[in-house]
Amino acid sequence: MQRVLTTRPSGQPEGAPGATGATGAPGAEASAADDGVMRTEFAFELPRGYVGPDGTVHRRGVMRLATARDELLPLYDARVQENPAFTTVVLLGRVITSLGTLGTIDGSVIENMFASDVAFLQDFYRRINAEGHTRIAVTCPECSHRFTADLAGGRLGES
Repeated sequence: MQRVLTTRPSGQPEGAPGATGATGAPGAEASAADDGVMRTEFAFELPRGYVGPDGTVHRRGVMRLATARDELLPLYDARVQENPAFTTVVLLGRVITSLGTLGTIDGSVIENMFASDVAFLQDFYRRINAEGHTRIAVTCPECSHRFTADLAGGRLGES
């Protein structure tokens, strides 16, 4: 389930053409480029994937926007007070809402991820919380063609 917060341009009455409800009801669909729609959850796909206790590889997940509380609470965690580098583990454990078929995601899941996946999640967190999007500018190393790519995942050819 993707949560969105929808606002109306000033002066536009509720129910007017182009106005949508906070639930994103049918007929009220809006693309990420539309004004007035704020995404609060972002899908991602890990480069390697988390290997669960049963051997299942979990790659697709969802991360929500962080709140001030999410960034403050780790400071009171004993593990973070002992080792400030643990902040990332606690913070990611709070903002990742789903990962594959796992029931819960917490610091212990993040601790057992491959370093490349944690680095990916740190960058993803920074992009959605500081920059507000998951797109990056890319230059092809062979032909120098410039284009944008979406870090949120998806396979080539999928829409």
